[in-house]
Amino acid sequence: MTRTLLLFSLFFGGVQAVIAQQTLTVDQAIATALKNNYDIRISRNDSLSYSIDESYIYTAFLPQLNGTASKNFTRNQDSLAYRSASRKDTAGLSTSNSLNFGVRLDWVLFDGMRMFATRDRIRELVKFGDLQVKAQLNNTISQVLVTYFNIVQQKQQLNAIIEQKSISEERVKLADRKLMVGLGAKPELLQAKVDLNAFTSTQYRQNTVIAQLKEQLNQLMGIQSGVTYDVVDSIPINESLTLDEVYKNIDNTNPELQLAKKNIEISHIGLREIRAGYYPTVSLNSSYNFAQVNNTKNLNPFALPYRQSGGLVYGLTANIPIFNGFTVNRQLKQARLNIFQQQLQLDNQRLMMEVAVKNAFRDYELQKQNLVLEEENILLAKENVNIALERFRLGVSTYIELREAQISLNDGYNRLIAARYNAKVAEVELMRLKGEILK
Repeated sequence: MTRTLLLFSLFFGGVQAVIAQQTLTVDQAIATALKNNYDIRISRNDSLSYSIDESYIYTAFLPQLNGTASKNFTRNQDSLAYRSASRKDTAGLSTSNSLNFGVRLDWVLFDGMRMFATRDRIRELVKFGDLQVKAQLNNTISQVLVTYFNIVQQKQQLNAIIEQKSISEERVKLADRKLMVGLGAKPELLQAKVDLNAFTSTQYRQNTVIAQLKEQLNQLMGIQSGVTYDVVDSIPINESLTLDEVYKNIDNTNPELQLAKKNIEISHIGLREIRAGYYPTVSLNSSYNFAQVNNTKNLNPFALPYRQSGGLVYGLTANIPIFNGFTVNRQLKQARLNIFQQQLQLDNQRLMMEVAVKNAFRDYELQKQNLVLEEENILLAKENVNIALERFRLGVSTYIELREAQISLNDGYNRLIAARYNAKVAEVELMRLKGEILK
């Protein structure tokens, strides 16, 4: 099945379009989930946070400029005593005000290349966020497909139950007719009615199962509960998948493996950031300060009534690490251990993925074989029921033979429908592991 992001345009104009056309196709279900699914939307928001950080990525290379300003008022009660008898002691209120402002620039010129490593790490985090979205898309669309085709499976099962119910209705009519003409026995009629009631009960239960699955699909599509629609009647299966095709380049297409490898890349960049702690930091510092003092009232005759100063200060500052308690060494050891742990997790994921692919492919092949066999069996079972019905109608067979033929048909439908669905589930799982569920 070829699906692209053009599926967004297939979104059926809201819930009203689904109700209007009554049939929800698998492509429409996928398109709706891509647009509305909450897990996908949350994942996109998480990824957006990395993109916001990237948009400010070069601010680490720019200087920091800060300004300060203050205006102060002073009121002091002063007392002046003079040694000279010719001057009288004085006391009174002194007032003054001052104005100060300044601008300071700090620019890190060298920090052991930490700012470049941080830039690279943020860029890789953006890619990591994109991979997270891809992984969420992969898993969500897989869930949509499995749930959608489960509904189709249950719909096929419902049709089989209705067909079986019609056979039971015919059995009731024939048994009643034979009883009326004296050619049948009442237990035959009673058993036929019991079987009919059983299929009616099963039909009610099947309708409930379908309604419950549709609610699950509504949740995955992010639409309101209670929306009703029909689904298609068939389950298409890609029978041409090969194990080599699934394994081809899977290390670079499986989202979980891609995320694990990207984590290791980001951790290696983190090592560069930590190693920067071994190097000195060189900064350019510059500031301009202005101060003004106005003594509006002062008892001291030697105090200046007005004073103003201002000037520029600039220079370089070098911060040289001499001893920091081996902090950088400890951080490096922890970072290397973390990378080793991540590599082990990646190898484990590869192994689990390989096992999952092999098991899914074995199941895929098994269900394809079962499907061929059960398609032949269902034709035989249908023919057998038709013959049994006709023989029962003519009175040359018992109701037991007809009931056994009906049970064989019911079992055949169950196996056929299950084989189709299980083959589709195995196909979807293979494409999910491959990371190409949208293709």
